[in-house]
Amino acid sequence: MTRANITVVASLAVLSLLATGCEKLKARDHLNKGVQAFKSAKYTQAVDHFKEAVQLDPEFPTARLYLATAYMSQYIPGADSPENQQNADAAEREFLKVLEQDPKNTVAISSLASLHYNQASGVDPARKAKQFEEARQWYSKLAEVEPTNKEAYYSLGVITWGKWYPELMGARAKLGMKPEDPGPIKDKKVREELKAKWGPVVEEGIRNLQKALEIDPEYDDAMAYMNLLIRERADLAESPEEYKKDVQTADNWVQKALETKKIKAERVAKKGNQAE
Repeated sequence: MTRANITVVASLAVLSLLATGCEKLKARDHLNKGVQAFKSAKYTQAVDHFKEAVQLDPEFPTARLYLATAYMSQYIPGADSPENQQNADAAEREFLKVLEQDPKNTVAISSLASLHYNQASGVDPARKAKQFEEARQWYSKLAEVEPTNKEAYYSLGVITWGKWYPELMGARAKLGMKPEDPGPIKDKKVREELKAKWGPVVEEGIRNLQKALEIDPEYDDAMAYMNLLIRERADLAESPEEYKKDVQTADNWVQKALETKKIKAERVAKKGNQAE
């Protein structure tokens, strides 16, 4: 290669680097404009800016994460319209692209879990079950990547309740039992079938809530769901005595949740008074 050719190649390389740098600067400008629009709840404008940022710099993970979040912010749980589903699909697609670059990005994982959980609202039972399962898998992934994330374990417990409660109420209704009627399930065959299918699921849900409480002993929302799962587990008991034991344990969790809420409220009030 002649000296002249070497000079031309070097010049082109410099120009290429300058162009790339310029594109990245433009991408960051669009990101900043998108953030301002996002903060003002102008999500359509925010999406346009974030899309432009991603097109200018496809390897710009922050821009793609914001783009996905802007789509997700426009999704309305339970609203049945093509536009709403398009926002959910677009959000999922962009979050997955973020994970292609950063498989352990907890914001993307948590957002996908939340998105699928919210999509379980107001849908037919089959689709609801599918969305719950997707959410469960993502929250399990979040707990794996970030073992100290209490919301991951709490959400797994909530999903367990969301899947189990309708099944229990349906079985009770078929047996002519009202929601307020005491248990356990009186039909032995029905009780054993429920226990075989749902017993391990409920126990796993309780274990996840226990993990959340190990991380945060004052997690009153987790206490509330401990009450629900243990209270409803009582319907699978083999005897009235075992049933009453679970109900008492559930009552204890209710009391603990109320006491914890009171302590936390008093703590906030005290800080407020000290700040005055």
